[in-house]
This record gives sequence, structure tokens and C-alpha cells, in this order.
Amino acid sequence: MLLVLSEEHKLHLAFLPKVDTKVVGEFGRITMEFLRRGTSPKIYEGAARKLCVPVEIVQHGVEGLMFLMLESSKHMLTEVDFLDSVLVLGFDEELNQILLQLYLKHRSQIRSILSHLPSSLPSYHNLEWRLDVQLASRSCCQQVIPMLTMRLLLTRGYDSHSDYSSRVLQTDPSTLLYLISTLEEALAAIKTSHARRILRNIK
Repeated sequence: MLLVLSEEHKLHLAFLPKVDTKVVGEFGRITMEFLRRGTSPKIYEGAARKLCVPVEIVQHGVEGLMFLMLESSKHMLTEVDFLDSVLVLGFDEELNQILLQLYLKHRSQIRSILSHLPSSLPSYHNLEWRLDVQLASRSCCQQVIPMLTMRLLLTRGYDSHSDYSSRVLQTDPSTLLYLISTLEEALAAIKTSHARRILRNIK
């Protein structure tokens, strides 16, 4: 999988090649600090004074880096996928490697932080299923009609504040197998070099 960066995010990250590699590392430290404790205008102002640039440029640079780290960690990008995702930014190899090392170093911690953030979207909690087979009916003494019934339990929130809901789904095995094969084909297609080229050029 590749990340699709908007023009706004590309513009925010365009500041990184203009600074020293140590500054990029400092931006990474600030990013992690903000993820743990929230943003602080004072830190933006202090960094802007050191770099002699407007506060907005520092803020946008950190926010762009934060988005890159968050989305990469959320989707658990491999090293290859991460590097392919940042190729569209046009950075040199050294900067790409610095960003990769930042991602690899912090992705586990970022995922831990994300797991404790409230989300408006329900998440998977459990799945129960049952297979029913109709063997006969009044009109037909011998028949086999299998039907799979699934109860999907979803949760919204964490710990004692979790809000549970369920969805009941029903399908026959042939339709389920077709869905599985279609999804597997889609996952395989997104990993091809052709798909990667298309995703790199999506704006």
C-alpha cells in the first residue's frame, strides 16, 4: 500500500530539504512530543526563532511530518512502501532515509498512542458465526442449502467507556468465497508496480 499525499501536505513537507538533517530529527522529536502531549505554540515559536523563519512554516512542517508518521504507522507500511510513498515529494536519498528511520523508530509508539485515541468509527471486537443447512422442504425431500450467519460485534470507545453494537450478516458459502477471492485479488493488485506508479501520480 502507498500513501496518497495531498498538495497541501506536499507543500508543508517541502520545507524539510531546506534545513539541516539535525533539524529534521528535531522536527521528529517535536512531532512525537505533540502526539503524546498535544501541540504547544511556544515550541513552534522557539524553533522558528532558531531557524529564522516564520512560525507558520515551522508549524506546517511539523504538521506535515506528523501526518506522514501517523498515516504510515496506522497502515503499518513496509520500508519499501514508505520509501515509495515519499518518492513523490522529490527529496534526496539521504532525507528519505532519515524519514524512514524516524518512522521505523517510532511506529510502535505511534500505534500505541493511536489505540488510546477516541474514534468516531466503530472497530472490530468479535465475530460469531453459525452454519445452517436445510436438508429438505415440503416440496423437495432431498436438498442441501447451506447458509452462513455471522454476528459482528463492534465497539466504539475504550475500556469502561466502550459502547458496543452488533451487525448480523447472512450469505451463502459461494458468495462468501467470491467476496474473499475478490478482496485477495484487490490486495494483490495494489502491490504491483503498475498500481504503485498510478498511486504516485494521483494528486
